[in-house]
Amino acid sequence: MAGWVQKGYIVCMAMHQPPLEDQRRRRFRRIPVRTLAPNLVTLLALCAGLTGIRMAFENRYGLALAAIVFAAILDGLDGRLARFLKGTSRFGAELDSLADFVNFGVAPALIVYFWGLHDLKSAGWIAAMVFAICAGLRLARFNVMSVDPDRPAWTANFFVGVPAPAGAIIVLLPIYAAFLGLPRSQFVTWAMLVYTLVIAGLMVSRLPVFSGKRVGTRVPPEMVGPAVILVVLCVALLIAYPWILLTAGTLVYLVSLPFGWVSYRGYERRSRDSKAETASPSNATPAPRAASIIHSAGTEDRPSRLN
Repeated sequence: MAGWVQKGYIVCMAMHQPPLEDQRRRRFRRIPVRTLAPNLVTLLALCAGLTGIRMAFENRYGLALAAIVFAAILDGLDGRLARFLKGTSRFGAELDSLADFVNFGVAPALIVYFWGLHDLKSAGWIAAMVFAICAGLRLARFNVMSVDPDRPAWTANFFVGVPAPAGAIIVLLPIYAAFLGLPRSQFVTWAMLVYTLVIAGLMVSRLPVFSGKRVGTRVPPEMVGPAVILVVLCVALLIAYPWILLTAGTLVYLVSLPFGWVSYRGYERRSRDSKAETASPSNATPAPRAASIIHSAGTEDRPSRLN
């Protein structure tokens, strides 16, 4: 009798079990192309960063720097492409963070080490490692702060510390200067070590830096033509005079850092003043009501002859 019951139970379970093809469809769902496209751009940027490391191994520093710049351009495009196509995903965010660590932490550190810091032996290697570690810490902090719901809306205009892509571009300034004719010497090598540590410190600092996220989101119709011409001009100058443009852009970026701090303090002060203005009426209005309540209560408790 027990055997018949057991066989009946097995047959019943087999009848209610979904077909194998349905299980596979549930397990392997089709991924839309709009989600794959930003991830492909991120992987292309990762390939550029790894290629930059290879070019540095082969002492082809011009191509190595070009690979880092190309990776930075792709890094600025993949997130915007994901938001435009509505293809953002948690997987894409994690992949982008890991690719940024390789492209803007490991690759620039190895490039500056192979170019000049290796002459300082262990001291140069420590500086390169510190830069890569600070880039990783900067990316981890960005991932944590990006999900903070209590941040005011105006803080989206600023990064906390120099972002990793910008840090990767500006830390290569001594190499740009060398391509422009700066002679290499022991003093330049030591200055490069100090400069690398300073940029690493700026990445993990609390310095407010302009993010540019809200710049260029909408272009007026009359500015479309000039904007396109400006982009084409910048690309042409980058191809024709790469070292001059990268050196000038790096110096302008470094000079603009104090202005970002001043602007952040202005936003912070206005936000604090607006909070104080909204809080003061709410704190002031209950006072007469409370006083009237106390007065009426006191009036009721007093003897009739004193009313």
